Amino acid sequence: MYIMKTKYVNAMKIKYMLATLLVLLFGMSSCDKGFVDINNNPQGALTIEPMYELASAQIIGTDQHHYEGEIAQQIQLLIGGQEEGGNRNTVNQGNMGGRFDFYFGTQVRNTVNIINRVKNDPQKQNLYNMARILKAHTFMILVDTYGDVPYTEAGLANISGINLPVYDRQQDIYLDLEKELKEATDALDATKDAVPGEIYFSGNIPRWKKYGNSLLLRLGMRYSKLDPTKAAAIVAIATDPARGGVMSANADNVIVKYNSVQNNTTNAFCQNSTKHNWFVSKPFIDFMQANSDPRLQYIAFLLPDPSKAPASSNVANTTPASQIGCPYGYKDVDIASAPGYPGPSSAGATYKYSQYNRSTVGRVDSWYYVITAAQTNLLMAEAKVRGWLPASITTTAQVFYETGVKAHMSQADMFATTNGGVSPITDVQATAYLAMPNIVYNAGTAIKQINEQYWAASMLMWAEAWHNRERSGFPVLTKNFISGQDASVTAGDGFIHRLMYTLKEMSANQVNTQAAADRIGGDKLGTRIFWDI
Repeated sequence: MYIMKTKYVNAMKIKYMLATLLVLLFGMSSCDKGFVDINNNPQGALTIEPMYELASAQIIGTDQHHYEGEIAQQIQLLIGGQEEGGNRNTVNQGNMGGRFDFYFGTQVRNTVNIINRVKNDPQKQNLYNMARILKAHTFMILVDTYGDVPYTEAGLANISGINLPVYDRQQDIYLDLEKELKEATDALDATKDAVPGEIYFSGNIPRWKKYGNSLLLRLGMRYSKLDPTKAAAIVAIATDPARGGVMSANADNVIVKYNSVQNNTTNAFCQNSTKHNWFVSKPFIDFMQANSDPRLQYIAFLLPDPSKAPASSNVANTTPASQIGCPYGYKDVDIASAPGYPGPSSAGATYKYSQYNRSTVGRVDSWYYVITAAQTNLLMAEAKVRGWLPASITTTAQVFYETGVKAHMSQADMFATTNGGVSPITDVQATAYLAMPNIVYNAGTAIKQINEQYWAASMLMWAEAWHNRERSGFPVLTKNFISGQDASVTAGDGFIHRLMYTLKEMSANQVNTQAAADRIGGDKLGTRIFWDI
């Protein structure tokens, strides 16, 4: 799906309409010239403007509720079958490979094509470096999700004829992503080419620099367990104010601004025909209720009949104290034995567990947040606690922590009932929340507090909620022990640590895919990513 400014959409439509008209006219006047001319693809000679390819690649969100959201324990499903996944720690290839296929088919293909087309064009160097940053972001997510993946030969089918790319070692990919983010961010120059058609910042170079640096900060923090020295070195470079700094306020957020025409596909579970089966998890509800979190009344609701849309006859209950989170470790056949089981819904369609509010965070026209100032401030807080920030940054860890929490609560559109609406959570409410006994900043438990808030601030960005919990160990979650789960999860620590390669890859690119699987310790859900020790 392409999201572009209207004038660029219209320009592309006109271009293709003219091209098609010319071909039709040509065909009418020369139908006796044979099948070679007639059967040439009339679109084949046309090339897409690289800026539009970048806009397409910027749609970086995808289905996360079948695995990532359940692994991070923020959403729960009780049934099995077609929609099964992280809820039961089982292998469901139909739900597991979506990110792999979508990212390689769109983000990788487009960014690699842009980079190859414009790298030597002095008039498009900002576009070139934006593509490098977006490509790095894409591959960071792919590595964190799957481990070893095609990298050096990825996206080259139409460029170099490489249809069966080798898989690179995840450690090596991360080293190159570090280099790419440093170089591309530093090379961005406001005096060079404008890129107004990109959908994140309309070509604003200072904001792109903050985006690149914030990704580099995130990458550096991934090494916090594996190699703290390396983590500190990367973080120091990423956060150096002389290089443009990192995201600090919501104006810096990277957002895909969906609308009533171009709907947010990442929360389709809230609106589709199976919407009544998806519940807010017990760990998430419990965390918010225990701390009087003002976000809860806008995140969760209870409906008498969850299979229907909210209406006057199906009035939603948004009272925080009334919300009931759905536990893990149970299936639909035994959920009635769970402590505190609330029973079936009044209509008997499903259960009396809370769901994501379809009028706020689950709207079809809600925005998708790619990376935020809330997350970045919280990482800055942890980096400050660890002593990894440059001496020139004198802001305290507590200030970064509180700024991060408030930034999430005040994100536009997130908790609003209208597209792009202002957050209904006031600064007074946010300040009161930060004074709660378990929330008020405590130097002795700071790492735990910071990463619990990172988990909350990554709601609906479930891949990041999952990966950061693996990195930090927080929040501490109860293992999802359930009968029938994948053997590698049972043999491990009870959690899924990666998703498996697609059947398509195992079939079409078997030699390279199998070599990667053998190298990482097996294509299993329990196999860990290299930094997850």
